[in-house]
Amino acid sequence: MQGKLTVDPANQIAKIDDRVYSALIEHLGRSVYDGLYQPNHPQSDKDGFRQDVIDAVKSLNIDLIRYPGGNFVSGFNWEDSIGPKSTRPTRLDLAWRSIETNQFGLHEFMKWTQKTGTRPDMAVNLGSRGIDAARNLVEYCNFPGGTYWSDLRKQNGAEEPFNIKTWCLGNEMDGDWQIGHKTADEYGRLAHETAKVMRLVDPSIDLVVSGSSTREMATFGSWEETVLDHTYDDVDYLSLHRYYDNEENDLANFLAKSIDFDEFISGIVAVCDAVKARKHSHKTLNLALDEWNVWYHSHKQDGETAPWQQAPHLLEDHYNFEDALMVGTMLITLLKHADRVKIACLAQLVNVIAPIMTDEHGIWLQSIFFPFLQVSKYGRGIALTPQQTATTYDSKDFKDVPCLDSLAVYNSENHEIVIFAENKGNTTMDFQTDLHDLNAQTVIEATQFCGYDIKQTNENQQMALHPNSNVHLSDNTLTASLQPLSWNMFRLHVTH
Repeated sequence: MQGKLTVDPANQIAKIDDRVYSALIEHLGRSVYDGLYQPNHPQSDKDGFRQDVIDAVKSLNIDLIRYPGGNFVSGFNWEDSIGPKSTRPTRLDLAWRSIETNQFGLHEFMKWTQKTGTRPDMAVNLGSRGIDAARNLVEYCNFPGGTYWSDLRKQNGAEEPFNIKTWCLGNEMDGDWQIGHKTADEYGRLAHETAKVMRLVDPSIDLVVSGSSTREMATFGSWEETVLDHTYDDVDYLSLHRYYDNEENDLANFLAKSIDFDEFISGIVAVCDAVKARKHSHKTLNLALDEWNVWYHSHKQDGETAPWQQAPHLLEDHYNFEDALMVGTMLITLLKHADRVKIACLAQLVNVIAPIMTDEHGIWLQSIFFPFLQVSKYGRGIALTPQQTATTYDSKDFKDVPCLDSLAVYNSENHEIVIFAENKGNTTMDFQTDLHDLNAQTVIEATQFCGYDIKQTNENQQMALHPNSNVHLSDNTLTASLQPLSWNMFRLHVTH
Protein backbone atom coordinates (compact mmCIF):
# COMPACT_ATOMS: atom_id res chain seq x y z
CA MET A 1 0.00 0.00 0.00
CA GLN A 2 1.31 3.42 -1.00
CA GLY A 3 0.96 6.93 0.35
CA LYS A 4 2.71 10.16 -0.57
CA LEU A 5 2.66 13.66 0.92
CA THR A 6 4.20 16.68 -0.79
CA VAL A 7 5.20 19.53 1.51
CA ASP A 8 5.64 23.01 0.06
CA PRO A 9 6.31 25.87 2.52
CA ALA A 10 4.84 28.31 0.02
CA ASN A 11 1.50 26.50 0.07
CA GLN A 12 0.17 27.51 3.48
CA ILE A 13 -3.23 27.10 5.10
CA ALA A 14 -2.67 29.43 8.08
CA LYS A 15 -0.83 29.80 11.34
CA ILE A 16 -2.35 27.41 13.86
CA ASP A 17 -4.06 29.23 16.71
CA ASP A 18 -2.92 27.98 20.13
CA ARG A 19 -6.59 27.95 21.18
CA VAL A 20 -7.18 24.94 18.90
CA TYR A 21 -5.69 22.94 21.78
CA SER A 22 -8.39 23.71 24.33
CA ALA A 23 -10.85 21.60 26.32
CA LEU A 24 -14.22 21.58 28.07
CA ILE A 25 -14.75 21.08 31.78
CA GLU A 26 -18.39 20.79 32.77
CA HIS A 27 -20.12 20.23 36.09
CA LEU A 28 -21.13 16.74 34.99
CA GLY A 29 -20.49 13.37 36.59
CA ARG A 30 -17.00 13.15 38.10
CA SER A 31 -15.43 15.82 35.92
CA VAL A 32 -15.13 18.40 38.71
CA TYR A 33 -15.88 16.51 41.93
CA ASP A 34 -13.62 13.43 42.24
CA GLY A 35 -11.84 14.74 39.15
CA LEU A 36 -10.27 18.19 39.43
CA TYR A 37 -11.38 18.66 43.00
CA GLN A 38 -11.16 16.02 45.74
CA PRO A 39 -10.11 17.62 49.03
CA ASN A 40 -9.57 14.42 51.01
CA HIS A 41 -7.53 12.58 48.39
CA PRO A 42 -3.81 12.02 49.20
CA GLN A 43 -2.87 13.51 45.81
CA SER A 44 -4.74 16.76 46.51
CA ASP A 45 -3.07 20.05 47.41
CA LYS A 46 -4.13 22.55 50.07
CA ASP A 47 -6.89 23.88 47.80
CA GLY A 48 -8.35 20.42 47.25
CA PHE A 49 -7.09 20.18 43.67
CA ARG A 50 -5.65 16.85 42.60
CA GLN A 51 -1.99 17.42 41.75
CA ASP A 52 -1.80 14.32 39.56
CA VAL A 53 -4.61 15.75 37.42
CA ILE A 54 -2.91 19.15 37.27
CA ASP A 55 0.33 17.53 36.08
CA ALA A 56 -1.46 15.52 33.38
CA VAL A 57 -3.37 18.58 32.16
CA LYS A 58 -0.16 20.61 32.00
CA SER A 59 1.47 17.91 29.87
CA LEU A 60 -1.26 18.38 27.25
CA ASN A 61 -0.43 22.08 26.72
CA ILE A 62 -4.09 23.08 26.95
CA ASP A 63 -4.87 26.75 26.24
CA LEU A 64 -8.53 27.56 26.99
CA ILE A 65 -10.84 25.75 29.37
CA ARG A 66 -14.49 26.17 28.43
CA TYR A 67 -16.52 26.24 31.66
CA PRO A 68 -18.94 25.50 33.40
CA GLY A 69 -20.70 23.75 30.49
CA GLY A 70 -22.14 22.34 28.41
CA ASN A 71 -25.80 21.63 29.14
CA PHE A 72 -25.16 22.39 32.81
CA VAL A 73 -24.78 26.12 32.18
CA SER A 74 -28.35 26.55 30.91
CA GLY A 75 -29.74 25.97 34.40
CA PHE A 76 -26.86 27.42 36.42
CA ASN A 77 -27.00 30.48 38.68
CA TRP A 78 -23.42 31.72 38.76
CA GLU A 79 -24.02 33.61 42.01
CA ASP A 80 -24.43 30.24 43.78
CA SER A 81 -20.74 29.53 43.17
CA ILE A 82 -19.18 32.51 44.96
CA GLY A 83 -18.72 33.53 48.59
CA PRO A 84 -17.98 31.34 51.62
CA LYS A 85 -18.42 27.66 50.85
CA SER A 86 -20.53 27.23 53.96
CA THR A 87 -23.19 29.57 52.55
CA ARG A 88 -23.29 28.24 48.99
CA PRO A 89 -26.58 26.50 48.19
CA THR A 90 -26.91 22.90 47.10
CA ARG A 91 -29.02 22.77 43.94
CA LEU A 92 -30.65 20.30 41.59
CA ASP A 93 -28.75 20.12 38.31
CA LEU A 94 -31.63 19.46 35.93
CA ALA A 95 -29.41 19.00 32.87
CA TRP A 96 -27.78 15.84 34.24
CA ARG A 97 -30.28 15.05 37.05
CA SER A 98 -27.56 15.34 39.67
CA ILE A 99 -26.91 17.23 42.92
CA GLU A 100 -24.64 20.29 42.62
CA THR A 101 -23.00 21.42 45.89
CA ASN A 102 -21.22 24.48 44.44
CA GLN A 103 -18.16 23.71 46.57
CA PHE A 104 -16.06 24.15 43.44
CA GLY A 105 -17.08 27.54 42.10
CA LEU A 106 -15.88 30.52 40.14
CA HIS A 107 -12.92 31.46 42.33
CA GLU A 108 -11.81 27.84 42.63
CA PHE A 109 -11.96 27.48 38.86
CA MET A 110 -9.86 30.59 38.31
CA LYS A 111 -7.27 29.37 40.81
CA TRP A 112 -7.20 25.97 39.07
CA THR A 113 -6.57 27.59 35.68
CA GLN A 114 -3.61 29.44 37.17
CA LYS A 115 -2.15 26.20 38.49
CA THR A 116 -2.59 24.42 35.16
CA GLY A 117 -1.38 27.30 33.00
CA THR A 118 -4.71 27.46 31.18
CA ARG A 119 -7.10 30.33 30.47
CA PRO A 120 -10.86 30.55 31.05
CA ASP A 121 -13.49 30.43 28.30
CA MET A 122 -16.59 31.33 30.29
CA ALA A 123 -20.11 30.38 29.22
CA VAL A 124 -23.13 32.41 30.32
CA ASN A 125 -26.62 31.04 30.93
CA LEU A 126 -28.99 32.04 28.12
CA GLY A 127 -31.37 29.18 28.88
CA SER A 128 -33.05 29.86 32.23
CA ARG A 129 -31.50 33.32 32.55
CA GLY A 130 -30.28 36.05 30.21
CA ILE A 131 -28.98 39.59 29.80
CA ASP A 132 -28.88 40.72 33.42
CA ALA A 133 -27.08 37.67 34.80
CA ALA A 134 -24.56 37.80 31.95
CA ARG A 135 -23.65 41.45 32.36
CA ASN A 136 -23.37 41.08 36.13
CA LEU A 137 -20.99 38.15 35.67
CA VAL A 138 -18.78 40.18 33.32
CA GLU A 139 -18.77 43.03 35.84
CA TYR A 140 -17.88 40.64 38.67
CA CYS A 141 -15.03 39.08 36.69
CA ASN A 142 -13.57 41.93 34.69
CA PHE A 143 -14.41 45.34 36.19
CA PRO A 144 -11.58 46.80 38.34
CA GLY A 145 -13.68 47.99 41.29
CA GLY A 146 -15.99 50.58 42.77
CA THR A 147 -19.26 48.83 41.85
CA TYR A 148 -21.41 46.29 43.64
CA TRP A 149 -20.30 43.21 41.72
CA SER A 150 -16.63 44.13 41.33
CA ASP A 151 -16.36 45.00 45.01
CA LEU A 152 -18.04 41.72 45.90
CA ARG A 153 -15.31 39.94 43.94
CA LYS A 154 -12.73 41.75 46.06
CA GLN A 155 -14.61 40.87 49.22
CA ASN A 156 -14.47 37.23 48.11
CA GLY A 157 -10.69 37.34 47.86
CA ALA A 158 -9.82 38.48 44.32
CA GLU A 159 -8.51 42.04 44.52
CA GLU A 160 -7.55 42.12 40.85
CA PRO A 161 -10.09 41.42 38.10
CA PHE A 162 -9.99 38.03 36.41
CA ASN A 163 -9.92 39.68 32.96
CA ILE A 164 -11.63 36.79 31.22
CA LYS A 165 -11.25 37.37 27.48
CA THR A 166 -13.43 34.70 25.85
CA TRP A 167 -17.16 34.26 26.54
CA CYS A 168 -19.76 31.85 25.14
CA LEU A 169 -23.32 33.06 24.64
CA GLY A 170 -25.13 29.99 25.96
CA ASN A 171 -24.83 26.38 24.88
CA GLU A 172 -26.58 24.28 22.20
CA MET A 173 -29.65 26.49 22.19
CA ASP A 174 -30.92 24.70 19.05
CA GLY A 175 -31.50 21.45 20.99
CA ASP A 176 -34.89 20.70 22.55
CA TRP A 177 -33.03 18.91 25.38
CA GLN A 178 -31.56 22.25 26.43
CA ILE A 179 -33.06 24.10 29.39
CA GLY A 180 -34.56 27.24 27.86
CA HIS A 181 -34.35 25.91 24.27
CA LYS A 182 -35.19 28.61 21.75
CA THR A 183 -35.95 29.06 18.09
CA ALA A 184 -33.20 30.55 15.97
CA ASP A 185 -34.93 33.94 15.94
CA GLU A 186 -35.51 33.89 19.70
CA TYR A 187 -31.93 32.94 20.43
CA GLY A 188 -30.50 35.32 17.82
CA ARG A 189 -32.32 38.29 19.33
CA LEU A 190 -31.30 37.35 22.88
CA ALA A 191 -27.68 36.74 21.88
CA HIS A 192 -27.56 40.10 20.09
CA GLU A 193 -28.88 42.02 23.09
CA THR A 194 -26.73 40.07 25.56
CA ALA A 195 -23.60 40.66 23.49
CA LYS A 196 -24.37 44.36 23.34
CA VAL A 197 -24.71 44.67 27.12
CA MET A 198 -21.68 42.49 27.92
CA ARG A 199 -19.55 44.67 25.64
CA LEU A 200 -20.85 47.81 27.34
CA VAL A 201 -19.27 46.43 30.52
CA ASP A 202 -16.05 45.29 28.81
CA PRO A 203 -15.52 46.19 25.13
CA SER A 204 -12.37 44.05 24.92
CA ILE A 205 -14.03 40.63 25.26
CA ASP A 206 -14.41 38.03 22.49
CA LEU A 207 -17.83 36.46 22.07
CA VAL A 208 -18.84 33.03 20.75
CA VAL A 209 -22.40 32.51 19.50
CA SER A 210 -24.01 29.05 19.53
CA GLY A 211 -24.32 27.23 16.23
CA SER A 212 -25.70 23.76 15.59
CA SER A 213 -25.16 21.11 18.24
CA THR A 214 -24.88 18.44 15.54
CA ARG A 215 -25.03 18.13 11.77
CA GLU A 216 -28.08 15.87 12.09
CA MET A 217 -30.29 18.65 13.47
CA ALA A 218 -33.22 19.45 11.16
CA THR A 219 -32.28 23.13 11.50
CA PHE A 220 -28.61 22.62 10.56
CA GLY A 221 -27.49 25.47 8.31
CA SER A 222 -30.70 27.46 8.61
CA TRP A 223 -30.04 27.88 12.35
CA GLU A 224 -26.64 29.43 11.65
CA GLU A 225 -28.02 31.67 8.93
CA THR A 226 -30.82 33.04 11.11
CA VAL A 227 -28.70 33.45 14.25
CA LEU A 228 -25.95 35.22 12.31
CA ASP A 229 -28.49 37.53 10.69
CA HIS A 230 -29.06 38.82 14.22
CA THR A 231 -25.50 38.63 15.59
CA TYR A 232 -22.92 38.76 12.78
CA ASP A 233 -21.67 42.20 13.77
CA ASP A 234 -21.78 41.41 17.51
CA VAL A 235 -19.73 38.23 17.80
CA ASP A 236 -16.26 36.97 16.96
CA TYR A 237 -16.80 33.22 16.58
CA LEU A 238 -19.54 30.75 15.74
CA SER A 239 -19.64 27.63 17.91
CA LEU A 240 -20.22 24.14 16.53
CA HIS A 241 -20.12 20.68 18.09
CA ARG A 242 -19.33 17.25 16.62
CA TYR A 243 -19.07 13.78 18.13
CA TYR A 244 -18.59 10.43 16.38
CA ASP A 245 -19.31 6.84 17.36
CA ASN A 246 -18.76 3.29 16.18
CA GLU A 247 -22.07 1.86 17.35
CA GLU A 248 -22.18 -0.30 14.20
CA ASN A 249 -18.77 -1.84 14.97
CA ASP A 250 -17.52 -0.99 11.47
CA LEU A 251 -13.93 0.25 11.77
CA ALA A 252 -13.48 1.21 8.11
CA ASN A 253 -16.63 3.33 8.15
CA PHE A 254 -15.79 4.77 11.57
CA LEU A 255 -12.40 6.11 10.46
CA ALA A 256 -13.93 7.37 7.19
CA LYS A 257 -16.13 9.74 9.20
CA SER A 258 -13.27 12.24 9.10
CA ILE A 259 -14.68 13.02 5.63
CA ASP A 260 -17.98 13.98 7.24
CA PHE A 261 -16.06 16.09 9.77
CA ASP A 262 -14.30 17.93 6.96
CA GLU A 263 -17.58 18.54 5.11
CA PHE A 264 -19.26 19.67 8.33
CA ILE A 265 -16.66 22.39 8.89
CA SER A 266 -16.63 23.46 5.23
CA GLY A 267 -20.43 23.71 5.20
CA ILE A 268 -20.52 25.99 8.24
CA VAL A 269 -17.77 28.17 6.75
CA ALA A 270 -19.89 28.53 3.61
CA VAL A 271 -22.90 29.66 5.65
CA CYS A 272 -20.80 32.24 7.53
CA ASP A 273 -19.43 33.62 4.30
CA ALA A 274 -22.88 33.76 2.70
CA VAL A 275 -24.14 35.90 5.59
CA LYS A 276 -21.02 38.06 5.28
CA ALA A 277 -21.73 38.65 1.58
CA ARG A 278 -25.40 39.41 2.14
CA LYS A 279 -24.52 41.94 4.85
CA HIS A 280 -21.76 43.51 2.73
CA SER A 281 -19.51 43.01 5.74
CA HIS A 282 -15.72 43.31 5.75
CA LYS A 283 -15.46 41.01 8.78
CA THR A 284 -14.71 37.31 8.39
CA LEU A 285 -16.33 35.20 11.10
CA ASN A 286 -14.24 32.28 12.29
CA LEU A 287 -15.23 29.09 14.08
CA ALA A 288 -15.02 27.75 17.63
CA LEU A 289 -15.41 23.99 17.44
CA ASP A 290 -15.80 23.96 21.18
CA GLU A 291 -17.00 20.38 21.61
CA TRP A 292 -15.53 17.48 19.65
CA ASN A 293 -14.62 13.89 20.44
CA VAL A 294 -15.66 10.26 20.19
CA TRP A 295 -18.65 9.50 22.42
CA TYR A 296 -20.81 6.39 22.68
CA HIS A 297 -19.39 3.73 25.01
CA SER A 298 -21.18 5.00 28.13
CA HIS A 299 -24.70 5.37 26.74
CA LYS A 300 -26.09 2.13 28.21
CA GLN A 301 -24.53 2.69 31.65
CA ASP A 302 -25.73 6.30 31.75
CA GLY A 303 -29.29 5.16 31.14
CA GLU A 304 -29.07 2.87 34.18
CA THR A 305 -27.54 5.42 36.58
CA ALA A 306 -29.83 6.46 39.43
CA PRO A 307 -30.64 10.20 39.40
CA TRP A 308 -29.95 12.83 42.05
CA GLN A 309 -26.49 11.72 43.13
CA GLN A 310 -23.46 13.90 43.83
CA ALA A 311 -20.75 13.27 41.24
CA PRO A 312 -22.27 10.12 39.71
CA HIS A 313 -20.42 8.01 37.15
CA LEU A 314 -21.72 9.58 33.92
CA LEU A 315 -20.30 9.65 30.38
CA GLU A 316 -17.29 7.63 31.50
CA ASP A 317 -16.31 6.22 28.12
CA HIS A 318 -13.35 3.86 28.29
CA TYR A 319 -11.68 4.57 24.97
CA ASN A 320 -10.06 1.84 22.90
CA PHE A 321 -7.34 1.94 20.27
CA GLU A 322 -9.68 2.58 17.34
CA ASP A 323 -11.02 5.64 19.19
CA ALA A 324 -7.46 6.99 19.36
CA LEU A 325 -7.17 6.60 15.59
CA MET A 326 -10.44 8.50 15.15
CA VAL A 327 -9.26 11.31 17.43
CA GLY A 328 -6.00 11.43 15.45
CA THR A 329 -7.75 11.84 12.12
CA MET A 330 -10.08 14.46 13.62
CA LEU A 331 -7.05 16.43 14.83
CA ILE A 332 -5.54 16.37 11.35
CA THR A 333 -8.88 17.55 9.93
CA LEU A 334 -8.99 20.45 12.40
CA LEU A 335 -5.52 21.58 11.31
CA LYS A 336 -6.57 21.40 7.66
CA HIS A 337 -9.06 24.14 8.57
CA ALA A 338 -6.60 26.27 10.54
CA ASP A 339 -7.57 29.28 8.44
CA ARG A 340 -11.08 29.30 9.95
CA VAL A 341 -11.08 27.08 13.06
CA LYS A 342 -9.45 29.26 15.70
CA ILE A 343 -10.80 27.59 18.86
CA ALA A 344 -11.37 23.87 19.39
CA CYS A 345 -12.22 22.21 22.70
CA LEU A 346 -11.75 18.51 23.23
CA ALA A 347 -14.83 17.49 25.19
CA GLN A 348 -14.10 16.78 27.84
CA LEU A 349 -10.88 16.67 29.88
CA VAL A 350 -11.22 14.63 33.10
CA ASN A 351 -13.37 11.50 33.72
CA VAL A 352 -16.22 12.57 31.42
CA ILE A 353 -15.53 11.44 27.80
CA ALA A 354 -11.97 12.36 28.66
CA PRO A 355 -8.31 11.56 28.01
CA ILE A 356 -7.57 11.64 31.77
CA MET A 357 -9.30 9.31 34.25
CA THR A 358 -9.06 9.25 38.04
CA ASP A 359 -9.68 6.60 40.67
CA GLU A 360 -8.83 6.17 44.33
CA HIS A 361 -5.26 5.14 43.48
CA GLY A 362 -4.30 7.87 41.02
CA ILE A 363 -4.87 8.66 37.36
CA TRP A 364 -4.72 6.67 34.16
CA LEU A 365 -4.41 7.93 30.62
CA GLN A 366 -6.81 6.86 27.92
CA SER A 367 -5.84 5.85 24.38
CA ILE A 368 -6.98 9.21 23.01
CA PHE A 369 -4.47 11.00 25.26
CA PHE A 370 -1.54 10.05 23.02
CA PRO A 371 -2.44 11.61 19.63
CA PHE A 372 -3.74 14.74 21.37
CA LEU A 373 -0.51 14.99 23.37
CA GLN A 374 1.65 14.92 20.24
CA VAL A 375 -0.42 17.33 18.17
CA SER A 376 -0.85 19.83 21.02
CA LYS A 377 2.87 19.74 21.75
CA TYR A 378 4.28 19.80 18.23
CA GLY A 379 1.44 21.09 16.05
CA ARG A 380 2.55 24.68 16.57
CA GLY A 381 3.35 26.88 13.61
CA ILE A 382 1.96 27.06 10.09
CA ALA A 383 -0.27 24.31 8.73
CA LEU A 384 0.78 23.49 5.17
CA THR A 385 -1.74 22.45 2.55
CA PRO A 386 -1.45 18.66 2.18
CA GLN A 387 -0.86 17.52 -1.39
CA GLN A 388 -1.48 13.83 -0.95
CA THR A 389 -1.93 10.65 -2.98
CA ALA A 390 -2.82 7.32 -1.41
CA THR A 391 -4.50 3.99 -1.86
CA THR A 392 -8.25 4.33 -1.27
CA TYR A 393 -11.08 2.14 -0.03
CA ASP A 394 -14.88 2.22 0.03
CA SER A 395 -16.91 1.88 3.23
CA LYS A 396 -20.61 1.62 3.94
CA ASP A 397 -21.22 5.38 3.81
CA PHE A 398 -18.15 6.75 2.02
CA LYS A 399 -16.42 6.22 -1.33
CA ASP A 400 -12.76 6.63 -2.25
CA VAL A 401 -11.57 7.06 1.32
CA PRO A 402 -7.78 7.67 1.42
CA CYS A 403 -5.99 5.12 3.60
CA LEU A 404 -3.57 7.93 4.44
CA ASP A 405 -4.49 11.04 6.40
CA SER A 406 -1.54 13.40 6.74
CA LEU A 407 -0.50 17.01 7.28
CA ALA A 408 2.71 18.93 7.89
CA VAL A 409 3.29 21.85 10.24
CA TYR A 410 6.18 24.26 9.68
CA ASN A 411 7.67 25.82 12.80
CA SER A 412 10.10 28.48 11.59
CA GLU A 413 11.21 29.43 15.12
CA ASN A 414 12.39 25.90 15.86
CA HIS A 415 13.46 25.20 12.26
CA GLU A 416 11.23 22.13 12.24
CA ILE A 417 8.78 20.39 9.99
CA VAL A 418 6.43 18.11 11.89
CA ILE A 419 4.47 15.52 9.92
CA PHE A 420 1.41 13.78 11.33
CA ALA A 421 0.33 10.70 9.39
CA GLU A 422 -2.29 8.05 10.02
CA ASN A 423 -2.54 4.75 8.19
CA LYS A 424 -6.21 3.73 8.21
CA GLY A 425 -5.51 0.56 6.27
CA ASN A 426 -5.00 -3.02 7.45
CA THR A 427 -1.61 -3.44 5.75
CA THR A 428 1.75 -1.69 6.01
CA MET A 429 2.02 1.52 3.99
CA ASP A 430 5.12 2.66 2.12
CA PHE A 431 4.99 6.35 3.00
CA GLN A 432 6.97 9.04 1.23
CA THR A 433 7.16 12.76 1.92
CA ASP A 434 8.60 15.11 -0.70
CA LEU A 435 10.00 18.04 1.30
CA HIS A 436 10.35 20.32 -1.73
CA ASP A 437 12.95 23.04 -1.03
CA LEU A 438 12.91 22.84 2.76
CA ASN A 439 16.46 21.43 2.96
CA ALA A 440 15.77 18.80 5.58
CA GLN A 441 18.87 17.95 7.60
CA THR A 442 18.00 15.30 10.18
CA VAL A 443 15.15 13.31 11.65
CA ILE A 444 14.79 14.59 15.22
CA GLU A 445 12.13 12.12 16.23
CA ALA A 446 9.97 9.43 14.62
CA THR A 447 7.25 7.79 16.70
CA GLN A 448 4.36 5.44 16.10
CA PHE A 449 1.27 4.41 18.04
CA CYS A 450 0.27 1.00 16.76
CA GLY A 451 0.16 -2.74 17.32
CA TYR A 452 -2.77 -2.82 19.72
CA ASP A 453 -6.01 -4.71 19.29
CA ILE A 454 -8.55 -2.17 18.05
CA LYS A 455 -10.79 -2.85 21.07
CA GLN A 456 -7.98 -2.62 23.65
CA THR A 457 -8.37 0.04 26.31
CA ASN A 458 -5.70 1.42 28.60
CA GLU A 459 -6.85 0.85 32.17
CA ASN A 460 -3.68 -1.16 32.80
CA GLN A 461 -1.49 1.60 31.32
CA GLN A 462 0.11 -0.63 28.71
CA MET A 463 -0.20 1.79 25.80
CA ALA A 464 2.71 4.03 24.81
CA LEU A 465 4.27 5.84 21.88
CA HIS A 466 7.17 3.89 20.38
CA PRO A 467 10.11 4.84 18.13
CA ASN A 468 9.78 4.13 14.41
CA SER A 469 13.12 2.84 13.13
CA ASN A 470 11.91 2.27 9.56
CA VAL A 471 12.63 5.86 8.52
CA HIS A 472 15.10 7.23 5.99
CA LEU A 473 15.88 10.81 4.95
CA SER A 474 17.77 11.49 1.72
CA ASP A 475 17.70 14.21 -0.94
CA ASN A 476 14.84 16.05 0.77
CA THR A 477 12.67 12.94 0.73
CA LEU A 478 11.47 11.15 3.84
CA THR A 479 10.53 7.50 3.44
CA ALA A 480 9.00 5.41 6.19
CA SER A 481 6.94 2.32 6.82
CA LEU A 482 3.61 3.05 8.47
CA GLN A 483 2.31 0.04 10.35
CA PRO A 484 -1.29 -1.09 9.77
CA LEU A 485 -3.80 1.03 11.67
CA SER A 486 -1.19 3.40 13.05
CA TRP A 487 -0.78 6.97 14.23
CA ASN A 488 2.64 8.43 13.33
CA MET A 489 4.66 11.59 13.90
CA PHE A 490 7.94 12.71 12.30
CA ARG A 491 9.94 15.75 13.40
CA LEU A 492 12.60 17.01 11.00
CA HIS A 493 15.21 19.74 11.34
CA VAL A 494 15.16 22.02 8.28
CA THR A 495 17.16 25.07 7.21
CA HIS A 496 14.59 26.75 4.95
